Amino acid sequence: MSTVLGSAGEAVADIVSGSSLAVGGFGLCGIPDTLIEALAAGGATDLEIVSNNCGTDDHGLGILLADKRIRRITASYVGENSEFARQYLSGELEVELTPQGTLAEKLRAGGAGIPAFYTPAGVGTPIADGGLSWRYGADGSVAVASPRKAVRTFGGRWADRRYVLEEAITTDYALVHALIGDTEGNLVFAKSARNFNPLAAAAGRICIAEVEQLVPAGDLDPGRVDLPGIFVDRIVHAGAQRKQIEKLTVAIPQEAK
Repeated sequence: MSTVLGSAGEAVADIVSGSSLAVGGFGLCGIPDTLIEALAAGGATDLEIVSNNCGTDDHGLGILLADKRIRRITASYVGENSEFARQYLSGELEVELTPQGTLAEKLRAGGAGIPAFYTPAGVGTPIADGGLSWRYGADGSVAVASPRKAVRTFGGRWADRRYVLEEAITTDYALVHALIGDTEGNLVFAKSARNFNPLAAAAGRICIAEVEQLVPAGDLDPGRVDLPGIFVDRIVHAGAQRKQIEKLTVAIPQEAK
């Protein structure tokens, strides 16, 4: 049963140095801002993060990154975060770049109790063959490289194609953001903000959710629930999220050209 807590700080208070976290969101859409800020206000460091990307230079997970609180990140996209790229290329940060669909499935599998799965994504590349740089040395050499993964060919409708074995992901904690949550932990996400949030929530052994609206149990139509409360351990009523734009592109009107 989920527990409703009075503050984000209380919700993340037991996250200690060295913890692993699956963090929902895509770019700046649906990211758990309030929980990340509360974590940044604490003392936990050497964190291992699993997230599609790492926020921007001054927002989302970028706050923890800029403060050198992240030791390792598994992600599919460096994004608009120049500090992420700088730390990776200078050897300050260990990064496991993973195809986006594979990352999503690794989280889903972890939440479903499936230890590994085969996928064609990455076969014939360093993703499967190994040698992809996870951490660079100070001289630019590869200090830590990805290992070679098992590759198999299956019969039947999958014949004549090779597939690489990918292991599932589980983490100590999950931090997610939802539009609506009830006091039993059932969550509703806003459109595309659903993205990685349900997957991250299921993969975390302890899931902490911040919600914009908190309603009593029974108020939600079961058909609207995107993530059942069985996956959620703690809830914080964070209020409306500040809407951020990762990269603003403005069209010039024809008459102004």
